[in-house]
Amino acid sequence: MKRGVRRPIGWLRWLCCGLIASGCSVGPNFVRPQARTPEHWSAASAPAAAPRASHLSEDGQLAERWWLQFNDTGMQSLIERALKANLDLRIAMQRVEEARAQRDVTGAQAWPRLSVGASYTRARLSQTTPTGSLFSSVGQISLPGGAHVNVPLSYNQFQTDADASWEIDLFGRVRRALEAANAQIQVSIEDEHAVQLTLMSDVAQSYIELRGAQLRKATAVENIATLSELLELTQQRRDAGLTSDEDVSRSAAQLDATRSDLPALELQIVEGINALSALLAREPDALRAELETAAPIPAVPESVAIGVPADLARRRPDVREAEASLHVATAQIGVATADLFPRLVLSAQGGLQSQALSQLGEWASRFGSLGPSFQLPIFDRGQWRTVHLDKLRAQESALAYQRTVIQALREVANALAAFNADQDRRVQLDRAVSESRDALALARERYQSGVTNFIDVLDAQRTLQQNESALIDAISATSVDLVALYRALGGGWSDAMDH
Repeated sequence: MKRGVRRPIGWLRWLCCGLIASGCSVGPNFVRPQARTPEHWSAASAPAAAPRASHLSEDGQLAERWWLQFNDTGMQSLIERALKANLDLRIAMQRVEEARAQRDVTGAQAWPRLSVGASYTRARLSQTTPTGSLFSSVGQISLPGGAHVNVPLSYNQFQTDADASWEIDLFGRVRRALEAANAQIQVSIEDEHAVQLTLMSDVAQSYIELRGAQLRKATAVENIATLSELLELTQQRRDAGLTSDEDVSRSAAQLDATRSDLPALELQIVEGINALSALLAREPDALRAELETAAPIPAVPESVAIGVPADLARRRPDVREAEASLHVATAQIGVATADLFPRLVLSAQGGLQSQALSQLGEWASRFGSLGPSFQLPIFDRGQWRTVHLDKLRAQESALAYQRTVIQALREVANALAAFNADQDRRVQLDRAVSESRDALALARERYQSGVTNFIDVLDAQRTLQQNESALIDAISATSVDLVALYRALGGGWSDAMDH
């Protein structure tokens, strides 16, 4: 009898092992898409109208810690502190942990389930039911010798039990679900990388714009001092009868107009400091003591290595995230397809049951069951439509990947063009400022000599102010353009993970 029981159990065990070994994963396997990129960046070798402060080169790898290329310790410190404190980045990191926890939940489906329990029940049979009426009638039967059969309607029941079940993943439903969960983790990781890259570029851009506003303010203060001297000179010439009150009024008006720029520039400085404070998860004005002293605009390096377009898909977090999203969608097709195939679940239950607690541990109190269950879906139109829906989602993800690559190429091309254009503009404005200063000096000499009128002096001064302001904008824009170029190329996030 024991051998007869062991043979089917042994046969079942070997059958299950064979089914597990021969199990396959239905649905399509993920194939990494190939990004279509040009061989070279067209704007990297564009001819310049004049020598540039920085030139672009496809030779060499893009600097991971690109912010060090600006050689500004203040900006470097702000970026590194932001990587530790920024709340958006911390939220993105938390989402990665959530995705990993979800992967663990999904992976648990591949393991057997086991539960244990214990219970106590006090029950009484109703005499108005067939079973209760029968037991009550039996209790009224008299046996020979005057004995009575005692069949109580109330009784206790003590029980301890254990249940186990295990779904054999014959067609890879759980494996595909786990594959999708792992790909979703990669989506969250790439989203974290994108937040890191955005954070670093936002800090760098805000810092550059702050230094630009401070330089414009300092230039305005210098122009105010020059215009004050010019007003004093004009007043002296009027008192000597060499000029009119009209020239004095024009000079005073120019001075007041220049002074009116100071409140707007001070507002830009306050907003810049508050923006950097927010990026570092600090309250407004928290960094004023650190940043209120003016400093030069971070200068672009003489040479910038930008790599080749083929590296873009490897570096840009949004492209990598789009690829991982396509992997998720592809794996979900396998999950939906596997639900169309049979499911095999091995289950077992056993324990001890007795009406008396003292007898619960006896061998005779044992009970149990063991056996497989097999479920085969015959007709489930909803599940068939689910497979079709997941295929459509995968096609959408593939199109989204292509769109992301094209958008990335466009952003890089625009960043390269802007960087080169602002460098050319900066060179021209630098010459214009130098020439404007010479023109102002000559106009003042001619005015003091009485050769020219005061309007020529004011025009020369106004032209110098405009060109100086435009030059500061060009210097700031060139540095901001380089930050935008680094961001478009996807540089910096891999090294930032070490902080």
